[in-house]
Amino acid sequence: MTADHPSALRRRWRTLDTAAGGLALDLGLYAVSAVFAAITAVTSTLLPHRAWGAVAAVGYLVATLAVIVQILLRRRGAASRLVGLPARWAVTGFAWASTALLPVLLQSVERATGRTDRAQEEVWVVEQAGSRLLEHGTPYLGRDAIAALPPGEQLLGYTPYQPGMAAFGLPRALVDAWWTDARVWFAVGTALALALAVAALRATPRAHPATRDRPDAALLRGVQAATVLPICALTLATGGDDLPVLALCLLALALAAADRPGRAGLAVGLAGALKLFAWPIALVLIVWGLTRRAGTRVAAGAIGLPVAALVPALLVDRDALTENVLRFPLGHGLVTSPAQSPFPGYLIASALPAGRLIAAALLVAAGLAIAVRLAHRPPRTAVVTALICGYGLLAAIALMPSTRFGYLLYPLALLTWAPALHRTTDASTVPVPVPDQLSGRATSA
Repeated sequence: MTADHPSALRRRWRTLDTAAGGLALDLGLYAVSAVFAAITAVTSTLLPHRAWGAVAAVGYLVATLAVIVQILLRRRGAASRLVGLPARWAVTGFAWASTALLPVLLQSVERATGRTDRAQEEVWVVEQAGSRLLEHGTPYLGRDAIAALPPGEQLLGYTPYQPGMAAFGLPRALVDAWWTDARVWFAVGTALALALAVAALRATPRAHPATRDRPDAALLRGVQAATVLPICALTLATGGDDLPVLALCLLALALAAADRPGRAGLAVGLAGALKLFAWPIALVLIVWGLTRRAGTRVAAGAIGLPVAALVPALLVDRDALTENVLRFPLGHGLVTSPAQSPFPGYLIASALPAGRLIAAALLVAAGLAIAVRLAHRPPRTAVVTALICGYGLLAAIALMPSTRFGYLLYPLALLTWAPALHRTTDASTVPVPVPDQLSGRATSA
């Protein structure tokens, strides 16, 4: 299958994505998001979510009206600067500022003035991890220390993250102010990683030089999926720990598309030092690196940085590290994770005899299937790498016995990011190879 004859699914998506110069899908994104935020503000049982919805609904509504104006101007033949990509980027920036960054600011300030209902538990957990890291050299409490806590506080005694996540809690350990709220620094890290990713892709030659706008439009869509999509904006405003992890993974894929394997390994290694969700992406990137004789360079950062982050905690208190990063996620802690979303893995684990074993077996089977695919047809482009990561994480989230709906932000962003990676630094390749989605076969553009 060639790029001139895309599959029906790809053709339908391209038609939708490019309708009215991309503005039609922008309109749908902001309008549906405004409705979602308004419903959240009225019906959510989580107070930080309600506070987010009340602010974000206005931001999404203004963005929706801005896109309507752009569409009307486009129909009247207005100048491209008013309706083209620069204008769409401006609306996206406003949408992220008003639906994610502004709620972060407001909730951080209100929390600093005494409101205890302006942050989810993970914010407090990360800040406590930063304090323990500063005082004791490890962000983790041991099993005995957690058992000594009141029963209602034992869950918050666990830090189910990699040691690097505690760095976002260090500002609060030093100064008690609104700007030391962990979410502020999650937002800073996210913005920095995404800015570097966009810069890396824009500096990379296009895979389709005859259609200059297509890669930039795909890049805008990828940025929207990682920022203004409600699942991302809500997460950043109320909890936030997943967003810098996601942004670093997107940066790693952008650097892979720019043919910078060593830097890609460092980026995904930083993500892996924060959270386990980045580890599968690191493994796929290492396989990609092997196809370019750069597997060692990728692995040096992708494996080396998470290991380096683990060593101090291992030396200070090995049992505490094991309790938090192994026993608790595997369901063997003093308390169980409250993560319960109605995905197949959770439904199987809760409804069938030996359901957890069945769900675990299905999860292992999915992992083996991906491993076989990597062994027989390793990804040779950043596009295919992103697709494998996206679909792989989607399968894992669906089959895990304990998971959260919010984790879907990873596969959604990765899969939307993939089209933006259709670029190449190999000017000698004629014609430019375009991967046929997950098949891994290069076809002529």
